[in-house]
Amino acid sequence: MSNMINNQLYETRNNVIEEIASLSYSQFNDRLDTDMWSIAQVCHHLVLVEQATIQAIAWGLKKVENAPAERKNVQLILDRTKKFKAPKIVEPDAKPFEVQSIIDLLNDSRNKLLAFLSRIEDQSILAEKSFKHPALDELPLDQWIEQIYLHEQRHIEQIKQIKLLLDARY
Repeated sequence: MSNMINNQLYETRNNVIEEIASLSYSQFNDRLDTDMWSIAQVCHHLVLVEQATIQAIAWGLKKVENAPAERKNVQLILDRTKKFKAPKIVEPDAKPFEVQSIIDLLNDSRNKLLAFLSRIEDQSILAEKSFKHPALDELPLDQWIEQIYLHEQRHIEQIKQIKLLLDARY
């Protein structure tokens, strides 16, 4: 994995944690509307996406055919005017969370991702193999890694928006 990708993963995750670390239990768990996630749910979704990404990459590596998929403009993930429906597997729990328990889950999922990626002997295979992404279709495995931090950046903006709306409410 390139240093740039590694740095982006590290920096973006730190930004997520900075955004949530000082929130109260109610700020973290309040939902502004029944069709909106709480900040806790957004963060739980990030954990679930990271876990699902590990699975997707593992399945992609096991695929026998080796025809590389077309590279996608994964930067599209940052466009919050485009709405994506989260697949069931990455929908967050409705139950409330403690801030520290989510931080622990975020740290654990990142450690598992990095450990998983470090066990891939030939990293170049990630650009050669692909797996179907729920929003981007067939996606090269190295772009699955890239979409993790882009997806987190998208949700950092959502967290900031929720915080502003919560501030206006209280």
